[in-house]
Amino acid sequence: MSNIAKRRRKRLKNFGTDAISLLASLVLVVVLWEVLVNLYHMPSYVLPAPKAVVAALIDGLWQSPTNRAGFWYHLADTLTATLSGFVIGGLLGLALAAAMAEFRIVERMLFPYVAAIQSLPKVAIAPLYIIWFGYQIESKIAMSVTLALFPVLLNTLQGLLSVDRDRLDLMSSLKASRWQKFWLIKLPTSLPMIFAGLNLGIVYALLGALVAEFIGAQRGMGVMVLQLQSVNDTAGVFAVLVVLAVVGYVLIAAVRMVQARIVFWSSTARKPTL
Repeated sequence: MSNIAKRRRKRLKNFGTDAISLLASLVLVVVLWEVLVNLYHMPSYVLPAPKAVVAALIDGLWQSPTNRAGFWYHLADTLTATLSGFVIGGLLGLALAAAMAEFRIVERMLFPYVAAIQSLPKVAIAPLYIIWFGYQIESKIAMSVTLALFPVLLNTLQGLLSVDRDRLDLMSSLKASRWQKFWLIKLPTSLPMIFAGLNLGIVYALLGALVAEFIGAQRGMGVMVLQLQSVNDTAGVFAVLVVLAVVGYVLIAAVRMVQARIVFWSSTARKPTL
C-alpha cells in the first residue's frame, strides 16, 4: 500500500473517530439538558426543552432566504460583514505589523495609539460607527475590522520581532536586502504567530458584526436575537445561538485548514475536524 493510501486511510479513521466523539458528546449534552428541564420543571422562557429548540431551529432553517423570518436572510448579512471585516482587518493588521517591525519610528508612533484603542470598550465605539456609517452593513464591517485588527496586528508583530538574530546576521553577511530578509526569514518564521492572530481575528470579526447588530441594524442574526427576545421566544434565541456556534466553528476550522496547508512544518498546524 502506498504512503498516500495509508495517509488517506489514517485521515478517514481519525475523521470517523472524531465524528463519533462529537456525536456522543452532543447526545450527552442533550440528555443532561432534558433531564435538567424535567427535573427542576424549568419554565420555557427560562430554559426551553431541547425539542423546542430543535423545532425552532428547523423552522428558521426551513424558511426561504428571502423571508425576513428565516435564518438564511439574516445569516447572509452577518456572514458578509464578518468575512469582509476579517479580510480588511487581517490585511491591515499584517501591513501595520510589518511596518512597525521594519521601522522602529513607525512602532514608536503607532503603538501608543494601538494600545489606547485596544483598551477602549468596543460597545462604546459601536454607537459612533452607527452615526458615521448608518444602519446598513458598512457599520458592521467597520466594527468587524476594529475587532479583527488588533489580534492579527499584535500576534504578527510579536512573530516578526521574535526572529532568531543569528539567521538575520547570516543574511546580512550574504549582502541580503531588507526585503529579502523579510520575505525569506521573518515572514516564514512568523507564520505560526500570524495564523494564531488570524484564528482569533475570525472569531472577533463575527463578534464585531453581532455587536453592531445589537446596537443598531436592519438585518442580521443579532437583530433576530433582539426580535425573538422582545416576544420572549427563548427557544428561538437558543436556535440562533446554535446557528452562530456552528458558523463560528466552521470559520475557525476553515482558517485552521489553510494554516495546515501553509504552515505544515509547525506543530500548531493541526487540521481541525469538521
